[in-house]
Amino acid sequence: MNTVQETSAAQAQIDAAQAVREPLLNPVDRVSEMLFGLLMALSFVGAISVAESGREEVDTLFAAALGCNLAWGLVDAVMYLVRTITDRGRSLTLVRSVRGAADPETGRALVQSSLPQAATAFFSPTELEAIRGRVVSLPSVPPRPRLTWTDVLAALAIFLLVVLATFPVVLPFALTQDVGLAKNVSRAIALVMLFLGGLALGRYAGYGSWKVGFIMIGLGMALVAAINALGG
Repeated sequence: MNTVQETSAAQAQIDAAQAVREPLLNPVDRVSEMLFGLLMALSFVGAISVAESGREEVDTLFAAALGCNLAWGLVDAVMYLVRTITDRGRSLTLVRSVRGAADPETGRALVQSSLPQAATAFFSPTELEAIRGRVVSLPSVPPRPRLTWTDVLAALAIFLLVVLATFPVVLPFALTQDVGLAKNVSRAIALVMLFLGGLALGRYAGYGSWKVGFIMIGLGMALVAAINALGG
């Protein structure tokens, strides 16, 4: 096997290990991005005065909410890619460190230090040695980390989640001239979205999903109040 083939094989093994995750985004990522976009939109809706806002003011706030979420969706997507490439660079550094360790004990210690704190107690020295052995047996290590099309799609999903979360809470203002009614409908939709987001997180974590749904409603309302109080 020549050097190019060895590097490709090593890259494929590392990519496969790093890409083990649920399609695009896990439930926490999906719900978190949706709730982030929702809270941003709610901060604009909360600024609407039923007594003083006319159609023009409402349209301006609608455009501002969409523009803000477009901007933050883009920032979130780019930072996701930055975080991903940084994590992969750290993984490659770990692989090189394990391969270059002075002795097997040092290599096992490096492997153990890379594991989540809660998981370290479940790995025996034999299992750690098996992991170290697989790392050492890699024919070569890629010179630098790289992003894949799956990462780009995940970043796009983040962007869309943040942006699309704007529409359910601002759409009522586009469908009715009654600002008071639109604001009440918007709040009701937001409460439902917060509850469903908490429900999904609760189920994923294995806790009481209904309780987490109601907790998320309270937390969301508190965050919106804090955002508005701080001038957000």
